[in-house]
Amino acid sequence: MASAMSGILVPIAIGAVAIVLILGLINMMRGGDQNTSQKLMRWRVILQFVAIVVIMATLYVMGIRP
Repeated sequence: MASAMSGILVPIAIGAVAIVLILGLINMMRGGDQNTSQKLMRWRVILQFVAIVVIMATLYVMGIRP
Protein backbone atom coordinates (compact mmCIF):
# COMPACT_ATOMS: atom_id res chain seq x y z
CA MET A 1 0.00 0.00 0.00
CA ALA A 2 2.76 2.44 0.93
CA SER A 3 4.68 1.79 -2.27
CA ALA A 4 1.55 2.44 -4.34
CA MET A 5 0.98 5.70 -2.52
CA SER A 6 4.57 6.88 -2.75
CA GLY A 7 5.04 5.57 -6.27
CA ILE A 8 1.82 6.80 -7.84
CA LEU A 9 -0.24 9.18 -5.71
CA VAL A 10 2.53 11.47 -4.49
CA PRO A 11 3.92 12.22 -7.98
CA ILE A 12 0.40 12.73 -9.34
CA ALA A 13 -0.46 15.17 -6.55
CA ILE A 14 2.78 17.10 -6.98
CA GLY A 15 2.42 17.08 -10.77
CA ALA A 16 -1.12 18.45 -10.55
CA VAL A 17 0.11 21.34 -8.39
CA ALA A 18 2.94 22.04 -10.83
CA ILE A 19 0.62 22.01 -13.85
CA VAL A 20 -1.83 24.45 -12.29
CA LEU A 21 1.06 26.67 -11.18
CA ILE A 22 2.51 26.73 -14.71
CA LEU A 23 -0.92 27.46 -16.21
CA GLY A 24 -1.31 30.36 -13.79
CA LEU A 25 2.11 31.75 -14.67
CA ILE A 26 1.38 31.49 -18.39
CA ASN A 27 -1.94 33.26 -17.89
CA MET A 28 -0.23 36.07 -15.98
CA MET A 29 2.57 36.49 -18.54
CA ARG A 30 0.06 36.75 -21.37
CA GLY A 31 -2.01 39.28 -19.45
CA GLY A 32 -4.97 36.91 -19.32
CA ASP A 33 -8.29 37.26 -17.61
CA GLN A 34 -8.18 38.06 -13.89
CA ASN A 35 -11.03 35.63 -13.17
CA THR A 36 -9.00 32.82 -14.70
CA SER A 37 -6.02 33.79 -12.54
CA GLN A 38 -8.20 33.69 -9.41
CA LYS A 39 -9.64 30.28 -10.33
CA LEU A 40 -6.18 28.87 -10.98
CA MET A 41 -4.93 30.27 -7.67
CA ARG A 42 -7.84 28.65 -5.82
CA TRP A 43 -7.21 25.32 -7.56
CA ARG A 44 -3.52 25.55 -6.72
CA VAL A 45 -4.24 26.07 -3.02
CA ILE A 46 -6.72 23.17 -2.98
CA LEU A 47 -4.29 20.88 -4.81
CA GLN A 48 -1.47 21.86 -2.46
CA PHE A 49 -3.66 20.85 0.49
CA VAL A 50 -4.46 17.53 -1.20
CA ALA A 51 -0.77 16.95 -1.94
CA ILE A 52 0.19 17.59 1.69
CA VAL A 53 -2.53 15.20 2.90
CA VAL A 54 -1.34 12.51 0.46
CA ILE A 55 2.30 12.96 1.48
CA MET A 56 1.47 12.86 5.19
CA ALA A 57 -0.72 9.78 4.72
CA THR A 58 2.10 8.09 2.82
CA LEU A 59 4.56 8.84 5.59
CA TYR A 60 2.09 7.53 8.16
CA VAL A 61 1.52 4.29 6.25
CA MET A 62 5.26 3.83 5.81
CA GLY A 63 5.68 4.11 9.56
CA ILE A 64 7.59 7.38 9.56
CA ARG A 65 6.18 9.34 12.46
CA PRO A 66 7.52 12.47 14.18
